[in-house]
Amino acid sequence: MVGLAGATALVTGAGGGIGGAVARALTGGGAMVWLVGRDSGALERTARACAPSAVRIRPTDLTDDVGTNELAQELAGEVGALDVLVHCAGVIGHGSIEGTPVEELDRQYRANVRAFYGLTQRLLPLLRKGPGQVVVVNSSVVSASRAGVAQFAATQHALRAITDTFRHEVNAEGIRVLSVFPGRTATSRQEGLYEREGKEYRPELLLQPEDLATMVVAALMLPRTAEVTDIHIRPMLRSY
Repeated sequence: MVGLAGATALVTGAGGGIGGAVARALTGGGAMVWLVGRDSGALERTARACAPSAVRIRPTDLTDDVGTNELAQELAGEVGALDVLVHCAGVIGHGSIEGTPVEELDRQYRANVRAFYGLTQRLLPLLRKGPGQVVVVNSSVVSASRAGVAQFAATQHALRAITDTFRHEVNAEGIRVLSVFPGRTATSRQEGLYEREGKEYRPELLLQPEDLATMVVAALMLPRTAEVTDIHIRPMLRSY
């Protein structure tokens, strides 16, 4: 992890299980990490698991354009370049197409697609200076949708399309772009999903957030002669 020493990173969804694990891995490698998310208490918990001098807590609702602009301006005023952007923020909802209001599709689109688009657009000048690297945590739903997740699946497909296009647009400038498609991971979101499904939640049979963080850091550390574009990762033992 020597290559991360002195790097500046920003992790969205840093109060969650995956975002928190990635933030811990980045600070463990010597990076200074901006922790971004809506829940300041959750960001504080992530910060306590990192070296205090290695993080900056920045509560932000990325569905709010004003807040996103303020975050980008603040970052630009304090750092010369952004070396790593890891996007883990997002929401999920369940419901049939017949019974789910279109407003729920709008909500998930704004959080899962538009938020990434807007933030990345605003941070691109800082990413160019590195040049930096971008990691987008997507979902395995892009490979196999199922009943009751139409709204979420649609947003994840859209996020993949934007990420793939962005890669083509910035690769020539030296910016690497990685999509990660995890299967079910032991997080509070998954615990809630198992509860809704009426199934026993056994986190030891799922991917661990640290598994994803290890893969992300490994990809970031590759020499610049190579780029990993997609990582599909699943639990070793399928329990669902």
